[in-house]
Amino acid sequence: MVPLNAPMGSEREEMRKRQMQVHQEAAASVLQARHRMGNTPTNASNACCFCWCCCCSCSCLTVRNEDETIQRSTFESRTDKTTNCEESPKPTLEDTRSWAMSFERVMKSAAGRSCFRQFLRTEFSEENMMFWLACEELKKETNKTVVEEKVRQIYEDFISILSPKEVSLDSRVREVINRNMLEPTSHTFDDAQQQIYTLMQRDSYPRFINSSAYADLLKSLEESQSPAEP
Repeated sequence: MVPLNAPMGSEREEMRKRQMQVHQEAAASVLQARHRMGNTPTNASNACCFCWCCCCSCSCLTVRNEDETIQRSTFESRTDKTTNCEESPKPTLEDTRSWAMSFERVMKSAAGRSCFRQFLRTEFSEENMMFWLACEELKKETNKTVVEEKVRQIYEDFISILSPKEVSLDSRVREVINRNMLEPTSHTFDDAQQQIYTLMQRDSYPRFINSSAYADLLKSLEESQSPAEP
């Protein structure tokens, strides 16, 4: 999803350079954490092996990519395991009706989040829910090394201007993230998560409640609970 106020020309190039610098500085902190945990790769002396850009051509690139593929598949399996209403716990009629009362009701319901995410997919903005869910997973993590790895992954997947799943954030929040990336924690993306939550609440949620998908779900649940005619 392309940001509404995406910088152009030299400004975009400057942002790209700043993000590259943040990538490398945060990567260094990950490397230090791995060293403390006794999990430093044998080629860790080559700092470029831990940069997160696509320009790395060092000999360990294949190993690094294999490691990241494993991490990414684990990470995505958690955020993608519930992708539509059929795969989530079946909502009750009472629960489904309550979604029209507030966006908070939708987000507190596993079935609500799943159905809303399916709706977002039709609007090509599913990355907003994916980012929000990833942040929720991050906040549950307590292991520092794992936190730093997840922060890096979330940044690459949803914050980087190079990502096809980039979420729309204003410049203030991006600056906050860039500062937080220097010392990653489980709350690195709190401001961004809140901004995306607000965006979904104000923009997508009203359309979801007025959509045919929501109306059809309500109708099917009401019919399933109606007494059969003699």
